[in-house]
Amino acid sequence: MCYSAQIEADYKKFVKMFGAILSIREFSELYWARANGSKVKIPKAMDAAFADPQGDEQREIKAAIDRFNAAQTTAFEQELFKQRSRLADDERTLHMKATKAAAESKRIATDKIDATIRRLDDLRRTELKDRDARIFPGHYAPVMVVENGQRVVKPMRYQCRIAGKPATYDVKYPGTYNARRDNLEGFWKSCFGYTHGVTLVDVFYENVSKAKFEGTLLETHERDENVVLEFRPSNGQLMLVACLWSRWSAPGEPDLLSFAAITDEPPPEVAAAGHDRCIVPIKMEHVDAWLNPDAAHLDAQYAILDERDRPYYGHRLAA
Repeated sequence: MCYSAQIEADYKKFVKMFGAILSIREFSELYWARANGSKVKIPKAMDAAFADPQGDEQREIKAAIDRFNAAQTTAFEQELFKQRSRLADDERTLHMKATKAAAESKRIATDKIDATIRRLDDLRRTELKDRDARIFPGHYAPVMVVENGQRVVKPMRYQCRIAGKPATYDVKYPGTYNARRDNLEGFWKSCFGYTHGVTLVDVFYENVSKAKFEGTLLETHERDENVVLEFRPSNGQLMLVACLWSRWSAPGEPDLLSFAAITDEPPPEVAAAGHDRCIVPIKMEHVDAWLNPDAAHLDAQYAILDERDRPYYGHRLAA
């Protein structure tokens, strides 16, 4: 399954490529929620799309981003002070008498100081890196859908909670960030043929058995020993990944927009690298038909998935 991907996080890419418009209300609600204590996870590259806001609504989003970053900076600085004080205490203790407990506490404090400094540096950094656009299950990403005949970009969580299902499904079915093609009329029947989306992906990542990747016997490795592989189209093209999405609502809870990427049997080069699934990039000429599905003619949707783009995926160990 596609457990992680490097996405095109800037909504302006959708505007340029597809003439899509931004669902500004839903972006505003998401950023307001995060600035007010929600634990939503938004990639830095998605924040950066609002660095030069256009209009009052985007300025409100930028203000919410700045407020969140200021709170994060304060929290990291407080943690840094706490751990540096702890480190100083440990060093004084070790100077008087070397103990295993003090040595271990010093090691932990040192590790936490290093990690906190990295987080602060990342927060303050303005130049984007590839990893700033990488999403994992639970992270938000821009997804294009059709609404009232217009292509619209909405922020959605990468792990789909289907409307009408209990919130506990997030834990009960943790793999719902992907929708298997052979289960579209099963688990995903309320979405397939009804709520289709597209997200833009540059690279995807997979957990692969180290034994399969190396072509060695499983007995020579720990049974759960994995490596993470990066798969990238060799032609450098941006993939238009087919998705299903849902709007989940419950009394007393904020609405949740979430999506899953459709996966299918892998092409030979992905299978040879040790993985048994692959996301489905659709062709540009099929985008409108995919985003405007007819539940009475699912064969047309299956045809779009079958006639997908088929780039060759080069792979390497992820950094």
